[in-house]
Formats: sequence, C-alpha cells, structure tokens
Amino acid sequence: MPVARLLLLVTGLAVLAAAWLGPLPALATRYFSAHMTMHMAVVAIAAPLIALGAAGGRLDLTHRYPAVFSPIPTSLLELLVVWAWHAPALHHAARSSTAGLVAEQGMFLLSGLLVWLSAFGSERGRSGMRAGAGVVALLLTSMHMTLLGALLGLAPRALYSHGPGLEAAAALDQQHLGGAIMLAVGGLSYLAGGLWLAMQLLHVRQQAPHGETA
Repeated sequence: MPVARLLLLVTGLAVLAAAWLGPLPALATRYFSAHMTMHMAVVAIAAPLIALGAAGGRLDLTHRYPAVFSPIPTSLLELLVVWAWHAPALHHAARSSTAGLVAEQGMFLLSGLLVWLSAFGSERGRSGMRAGAGVVALLLTSMHMTLLGALLGLAPRALYSHGPGLEAAAALDQQHLGGAIMLAVGGLSYLAGGLWLAMQLLHVRQQAPHGETA
C-alpha cells in the first residue's frame, strides 16, 4: 500500500478511535453538541479518510461488489439512516443506552463508508457515468445534512430530552450548537468531496482523446 494511502487510512482509524474511545460518548449522554461532534467525526472525517485510504487497494471492494457500492442508492441509504436516528425516539435511545449508541454509531459508519467508497473507489476511473453519480451522491448528502443542520440550529424549541440538571434554555443552546456543527462539518465535508470529484471528472474528460469518454 502506498504511504499516502496508508497515512489516510491510519488517520481515519485514529479519528474513529478518538470519537468512540475518548470522552465524547460519556458527554453525549447529556450534551447534544458532543453527540453531534461524534456523529460528524465518524461520517464526515473518519469515513472519507478511510475510504480514500482504501481506494484502489486490496481493501477497496467497489470493483467486487459494484451493485452494493452504487453512489445514488448509498446516498439515499445514508439519508434514511441520518434522519431516522435524529428522530426524537431513536435519538433518545442512542443517548440513553449502550446498545442504542452502538447501533447508531455502527449504522453511521457503515452508511458513511458506503457513500464515500462508492464515490471514490477504484471504479470511479473506469466510468464517467459512475463518477458523475458519485458527484451527485456527495452533493445530495451535503444538501440533506445542511438542511437537517439548519432545522436543528434554527428550531425555536428543544426537540430532544436531555440529561438531568440541564435547563431548557441550555438544552436549546446545545441543539443550536449541534446544528451548527452539522452545517460546518457535515455539509462542507460532503460538498468539498463532491466538488473535488467533479474537478477530477472534468480533468479526465479533458485529457481523453476526442470522441472518447472517461
């Protein structure tokens, strides 16, 4: 494995370990912003780093299972996963029980890896249509994370129950902060990934001989 890819992979795993084994899980039981920070660390930082580190190597499964790693369906799956776990009932389950937190974080990681690997896996250089679908998938994910972040950040009341001792005003502030974190990290991460992939696709098309497609 090339050093650059290995570094990306190790960094992504380190971010994942910090998110799950550090103080965030304990803080997330009370503070919504800590929970959102853990979520963004998994799907918007660790997942793309791991995917970029695996792309084109032995850990890249996109060429073996192209139907599983199809960009648009995986982006829709992540949309369902993210919005479902931010519904009050499931969100409360994730913040109040270890089993709920493990299920939530596992689904976040799986759906995030599927989207990023679908976009940046080894198949991207073999089909212009697939690369274009990767751009759409990442931009779609950026849009729905931006929308959810805005809804959380602008909501006039707290949507979730919080730990004991946290006043209503503080709970609302935590929710607004969590929404801002999703906007700043989640929305921008997927947007940057989509734009970078679009630039790569344009470059490949410009380099292709006249009459051929990348």
